[in-house]
Amino acid sequence: MVWIDSLRHFFEKHGFAVSSRFADKLGIDVSNVRIFFIYISFITLGFSFGIYLTLAFLLRLKDMVYTKRRSVFDL
Repeated sequence: MVWIDSLRHFFEKHGFAVSSRFADKLGIDVSNVRIFFIYISFITLGFSFGIYLTLAFLLRLKDMVYTKRRSVFDL
């Protein structure tokens, strides 16, 4: 259990270094970079969910249009 805490601490310590180095390179505030990444994650989640709903709607529409035709043997 201790190694999980040390691994989590390592990623928390060095994970923020990415956004701070990126902010230093661009010359903007670190909090703006972090907020940007949070917003982008929400937008991409919503985008993928929107694609999922659109495909589900199209599949349901396809099932409504193309009905199964009865064969000669069903008569």
